[in-house]
Amino acid sequence: MRSCQEAERSIIKTYRKGIWSRFIKGIKDYELIKANDKIAVCISGGKDSMLLAKCIQELIRHSQIPFTAEYIVMDPGYNEANLKQIRENAEFLNIPIQIFKAEIFDYVVTQGQSPCYLCARMRRGHLYAYAQSLGCNKIALGHHYDDVIETILMGMLYGAQIQTMMPKLHSDNFAGMELIRPLYLVRESDIKAWCAHNELQFIQCACRFTEESERTNGENSKRQEMKKLISHFRTVNPYIEYNIFKSVHNVNLQTIIGYHDDKMSYNFLDDYDEKGKKAAKEPLE
Repeated sequence: MRSCQEAERSIIKTYRKGIWSRFIKGIKDYELIKANDKIAVCISGGKDSMLLAKCIQELIRHSQIPFTAEYIVMDPGYNEANLKQIRENAEFLNIPIQIFKAEIFDYVVTQGQSPCYLCARMRRGHLYAYAQSLGCNKIALGHHYDDVIETILMGMLYGAQIQTMMPKLHSDNFAGMELIRPLYLVRESDIKAWCAHNELQFIQCACRFTEESERTNGENSKRQEMKKLISHFRTVNPYIEYNIFKSVHNVNLQTIIGYHDDKMSYNFLDDYDEKGKKAAKEPLE
């Protein structure tokens, strides 16, 4: 295993193009970090959130924008082996984590066939509450570019809707709190390459439901299904990921049958005839 200093340098040297530059671009493009922010970096113990913590540390060292960070780990019911690995990785990488307990797994594992949505909502609420108690105004999660693409496809294929994983969100339930995703433009393949280069090993999904599902049925999640589908598409079109990602940045509302927000719903028939009459009155060029 390489040293912590080598792992840090590799982010801005060896993986400057794939990780550091994309990390910085995402922060600038989506205005994720502002002066005097206090950000709770949420660490699950996996590769993505651990890399996010290191990128935030590097940014604090080099950025001209003053901000601070807390590095928090929620224990939703991990087994001791996973907690041990989280602590050891954090110590090796010099990440000053704070661990707090939240008994989530014991509850959601009893709630139906697929409790993942409930688990995610409960985890988010606990993270917001703990971050707010530390005086933070933002929580940062480790979702990356591939997560965004997979979410778009899952929404279309299984949710019958066009939606995406947003780069930042205001909290509906915690006043003044915001969620940001600084790895929004970073590819998972580059994250894996950084881990391999530095001989780092992190925990996988430690959810009891997922572990049981994999033991009995093999890898069975919808997200894994999307990964396989995208991999197949890539053999036909090497730009498939980029095209899926950009599709939600380039929506033409004139070609959408219907859309909605929190206040209203719109159908193209609402003003279809009115637009037709207006077009008929306009002189031809």
